[in-house]
Amino acid sequence: MQRNFYKSHPWHGIQIGEDMPKVVTAFIEIVPTDTVKYEIDKETGFLKIDRPQKFSNIVPALYGFVPQTYCGEGTAVLAREKSGKEIEKGDGDPLDILVLTERTITHGDILCQAIPIGGIRMIDKGEADDKIIAVLKGDSLYGKWTDISECPKPIIDRLVHYFLTYKNIPGEEKVAVDIDEVYGAAMAHEVILKSREDYRNLVG
Repeated sequence: MQRNFYKSHPWHGIQIGEDMPKVVTAFIEIVPTDTVKYEIDKETGFLKIDRPQKFSNIVPALYGFVPQTYCGEGTAVLAREKSGKEIEKGDGDPLDILVLTERTITHGDILCQAIPIGGIRMIDKGEADDKIIAVLKGDSLYGKWTDISECPKPIIDRLVHYFLTYKNIPGEEKVAVDIDEVYGAAMAHEVILKSREDYRNLVG
């Protein structure tokens, strides 16, 4: 029996999926029950502790990124064209994704198949920082949704509120985050494809 003694790097070593952008692989870093914010260490591919969650603002869905994507110049150009706002560059990270599911997933550092239904065009300190909204493939409650228009407004409001407030700490100056638009599946597909091009340009 052959055994793989090496873990693939979640960003570079895992395929985005043959059916992308309609279905993508998502690497989940944190889940709603986490009291610590984890994120991928770009060099090693291991999860690292970013910071403890000191306050009540918790991530409202499975949160991670789409492998072999990158928010670079092309992603920034697309956001600039669609928003009409000054966007200097992409945020320099893999494309973020939120995955909705009715099931309780107890930990991150896992892969799942996700169906993008929309996204949030977020501009953070002049950088394009899109958040793809997806549903877990096969989920009995959310799995049949194909567009953000099928998502109840309270769920969208919860996602938007998280990103408007998640960096703010009581007693400190508020971090300026601009939520430009919540868009549907067609635009989400464009963003994924553009971030895929950016990744290919990054790695050559």
